[in-house]
Amino acid sequence: MDATADTDSLTGQLLVAMPNMQDPRFHRAVIYVCTHGPAGAMGLVINRPFTEISFKDLMAQLGIFSPRLPESMRVHFGGPMESGRGFVLHSVDWVREGTMLINDDVAMTATIDILRAIADGNGPRKCVLVLGYVGWGPGQLETELQNNSWINVPATEGLLFDPDLGAKWESAFATIGVRPSMLSGEAGHA
Repeated sequence: MDATADTDSLTGQLLVAMPNMQDPRFHRAVIYVCTHGPAGAMGLVINRPFTEISFKDLMAQLGIFSPRLPESMRVHFGGPMESGRGFVLHSVDWVREGTMLINDDVAMTATIDILRAIADGNGPRKCVLVLGYVGWGPGQLETELQNNSWINVPATEGLLFDPDLGAKWESAFATIGVRPSMLSGEAGHA
């Protein structure tokens, strides 16, 4: 079954932390939702650098050496869960065994093969490398949305792969015509 077949699913969308986000790990966070359904949700923060290690150092730790190693590639903080686990969120022009297609435009791969391909210059056209992820149990994300912790917005290639991490939070709000300063921290319940 296609992960996006459920019309209530947020798979393939962005979650943007509301200005009143209390958890400092997610203040001004933009998260790409990789899976969402009755069993819970999983996503990757796409606007935070992982400052503990560079891409070049990570490749060296993995024994991947290449003269074509992209200098501009960086490692992102994908979330607080399993920070030693890596994921590459990428365009669908590179799909191999172990790649999960999220939708028609975005895939995720968590194998070392994609890192070797990126290092050799044969990887996907667009990609974001993250360490760690964000996870929600059944109903947890829905509760956080009701409590006004997040707003969901459509994911665009520009937002997803833009290297300007500092601008992603406000840019995500701008896609729905909203300035964060216009938002109330109070949840509305009838």
